[in-house]
Amino acid sequence: MSVNTYTKAGTKATVAAKLDKVIFNVAPDNHELLKQAYVAYLSNGRENAAQTKTRGEVRGGGKKPWKQKGTGRARFGSSRNPIWRGGGIAFGPTGNENYTHKIHATAKRLAIRQALSLAVVDNKLSVIESLSFKDAKTAEAVKLLTKIGAEKNVLIIVEDKTPEIVRALKNLLRVKLIQAKYCNVFDILNADTILITHNALTVISEWLGSTK
Repeated sequence: MSVNTYTKAGTKATVAAKLDKVIFNVAPDNHELLKQAYVAYLSNGRENAAQTKTRGEVRGGGKKPWKQKGTGRARFGSSRNPIWRGGGIAFGPTGNENYTHKIHATAKRLAIRQALSLAVVDNKLSVIESLSFKDAKTAEAVKLLTKIGAEKNVLIIVEDKTPEIVRALKNLLRVKLIQAKYCNVFDILNADTILITHNALTVISEWLGSTK
């Protein structure tokens, strides 16, 4: 398999990069595994910050509102009962919930292969010779992406994040920079354009090329 290749300056190369079929030609029979990996990524990154107080934690309510009998009203022992205004919350989040989803490493790698294969089929993936910005300016990054024709949500995969690359790209709202070893289904499926450097492609091949 082959995809479009661009030089360091952003001009199109005459020879297309060859892709490993073991990684980039894995058509999914259905999207169930992709969904599992997508949901797992979101769930595992979820912050468990929500917390409510039960009737025993809400301040006040120590005095019985009225006597048990003789008033004609329903009996209550505390004004912090969940059905009262200002009362505690019944069955609310405690901050101890576990939202993580476990997915086997082999299944995770297969899902990433499927996502990359779909990107190739949709012509969203391109390989760039290398990525560097002399002055680490955002204008340089914009010029390069414009030459390549990268639009909308752009995912750039590099071998290592250098300070110059991070600085040049960090102010571009729809551009995300990740290292090859952190490729995931969420970023790949959400990208409209995917740029992979040659070195990053080597890392991905070593990581996902195995059928383990």
